Amino acid sequence: MTRLHITEWGQGDRIAVLVHGLSGSSATWCEVGPALAARGFHVLAPDLAGHGHSPRGRYSRERWAEDLVDTLPVGADLVVGHSLGGVLLAMVVDQLRPATAVYEDPAWYPTAEGYGAGMPAIAASRHLTDDDLARAFPYWSVDARAAKRTALQQWDPATTGMRFVETAYVPVLPIVPSLVLLADPSALVTPARAEQFAAAGFELRTVPGTGHNVHHDNPSGYLDALDAWLVRHPGGRR
Repeated sequence: MTRLHITEWGQGDRIAVLVHGLSGSSATWCEVGPALAARGFHVLAPDLAGHGHSPRGRYSRERWAEDLVDTLPVGADLVVGHSLGGVLLAMVVDQLRPATAVYEDPAWYPTAEGYGAGMPAIAASRHLTDDDLARAFPYWSVDARAAKRTALQQWDPATTGMRFVETAYVPVLPIVPSLVLLADPSALVTPARAEQFAAAGFELRTVPGTGHNVHHDNPSGYLDALDAWLVRHPGGRR
């Protein structure tokens, strides 16, 4: 078991968990975390091993999933997973049993070239400067770009060197009420696959004007989508 660092916001009666993606950290929830806290949540955002303030070590999706199960509370009111975090959430949702699950542009499928093909570019992103981030994401808030820069500086790029098989952990049915929040358009979940998930019982919503980092690209649209979901699925302790 790896003892994960957790960033917290708020002291509400409801629990929300935010799981970041590869090369991210709890810092990259700098807009969503406080917003959910203002909505009455106690927000927990873990740093995966090799990210943020959590320990370094041997990395795999299975180890990350085990760490989440060992670290997080069972029966949270809301768990959100972005990208790789969406993969890990799908792996552990049956054990964590949250009241609701939200998958933000989940990396459930590799690209046409496979997961491994994208790893060198992701590893190289660690060297992005503040100016690089400003050019790449001019519409992000200053705080969002600073959080991303911090996450990259703290991130161990060796996480990209693990063996990625060319399949993913893809949910077949929603274990709990589940929302898939997609980029506009999503490079990871094609329209055909989105239709399959909708037919299986997942609710799907696209957040306008967004790329893969949905919660940074359009934070107000992202929070509107979460608010609409939470009104319909208020959850509750189990």
